[in-house]
Amino acid sequence: MRLDIVYEDDYMIACVKPYGMSSQPDKTNNADLLTEVTQYLYDRSDSDEEPYVAIINRLDRPVSGIVLFAKDMDTAAKLTDMLKDGEITKYYQAVVWGLMKEPEGILEDYILHDKKKNVSKIVPKGTKGAKPAKLGYEVLDELDTDEGTISYLLVELMTGRHHQIRCQMAANKTPIWGDRKYGRPAGGKANKEIGLYSTRIEFIHPVTGEEITLHREPEGKAFDIMDQMDW
Repeated sequence: MRLDIVYEDDYMIACVKPYGMSSQPDKTNNADLLTEVTQYLYDRSDSDEEPYVAIINRLDRPVSGIVLFAKDMDTAAKLTDMLKDGEITKYYQAVVWGLMKEPEGILEDYILHDKKKNVSKIVPKGTKGAKPAKLGYEVLDELDTDEGTISYLLVELMTGRHHQIRCQMAANKTPIWGDRKYGRPAGGKANKEIGLYSTRIEFIHPVTGEEITLHREPEGKAFDIMDQMDW
């Protein structure tokens, strides 16, 4: 696999995860991005030891976009703390079924993760084990298709819950295009990709203090549909 590298320095590396690939090793034993990045760095190294690589932000298997990795334990710890403290801003582009109630806004819910079923659901505040979930959105455009209306969104992920964007959008009755777990697959078929892409990550470099912006424009079937529009 040839990595699509968005950024790299002595402390970190960011790559695009393809649709259908796991962010890190799992029980399927299929190819995963963490292993691919580790192999890439090992092949370039003069050392016989496996390089240290830590994943900072994970993407669901059917989601594509930017994933950030740290190359040493100290940088990994700093980036992890920054992520927990909301000092890393993450933006996604999304294609959803239906229309949002407002052209821009914030969705706030409480999410409960069912680990046995590997799904999340919106629950009332105070539910045992539930965590607050918050995201902001802006409607970029809308399009009528033979299968229904779809909306094109820019989403700022303000908290990082399990399947958060997918779960909140489904609860809002605007499920992500192609999402068979929380919504309805495009064309009634199961998809290995959904209309969700990690498009931009912004933060202050934990070592150099530099302002870092990682960016990639989305690719995939859902975004190809939006390209049919006359901009």
